[in-house]
Amino acid sequence: KDFLFQGNEKNKFTMKTIIHKAETRGFANHGWLKSYHTFSFASYQNAERMNFGALRVLNDDVVQPDMGFGTHPHNNMEIISIPLKGALSHKDNMGNKRAIEVGEVQVMSAGTGLTHSEFNDSKTEDVNFLQLWIIPEETGVTPNYEQRKFSSDKKANELVTVVAPKDKLEGDALPINQQAFIYKSYLEVGKSIDLTVKSGQNGFYIFIVDGEIEVADSILSSRDAIGVWETETLTIKGNKNSELIIIEVPMN
Repeated sequence: KDFLFQGNEKNKFTMKTIIHKAETRGFANHGWLKSYHTFSFASYQNAERMNFGALRVLNDDVVQPDMGFGTHPHNNMEIISIPLKGALSHKDNMGNKRAIEVGEVQVMSAGTGLTHSEFNDSKTEDVNFLQLWIIPEETGVTPNYEQRKFSSDKKANELVTVVAPKDKLEGDALPINQQAFIYKSYLEVGKSIDLTVKSGQNGFYIFIVDGEIEVADSILSSRDAIGVWETETLTIKGNKNSELIIIEVPMN
């Protein structure tokens, strides 16, 4: 879809969008793990679904009780984990050993290399979490790990910045090695929020965790997503009470 925004010559854009419906995602069932892949990952390979700008991976993972990912390596990638249900235990070779829970966000700048494991310690409950990979702006950096709890449920109809570039941190945002931002928002029915790009080179990727929204002349529901770029501003309206993850990334 292309939409022509009229304005002065400096602010004229042809807004571009791409929609990824929930049912079009790749899916892998490993028994202990059910994983939905928005972009090409592991056995799911789709030449038309490689990335959205610097956003390379968006996996929606459900881990069975008392199961998890064994120790494995990463390098030169910004990795963000956002629990949606349950608690995910984390252990890495930098000495970090703790669980991330609903309301928290975890970031890892893998840089020159790290190893970690992720495990569901519950004997009865699944863990559901989103894992995002963002391509870094610089390779070979010193690995970094941080996590933080955000009480964004107390700020309905606002944007809460949970991740930001390490040189442009705002509020309690966690740092990553890229000019990218991640926002959480709880949008009430009938309310709207306005987005403005931090840079003209950036685009927005909006993932609907739950609910229903209207944006860019499209109606999207739980687990749907839309990418929007070549526009300065964007308005999202809540058709139902909705939980959103909004990723702003460089497109080039």
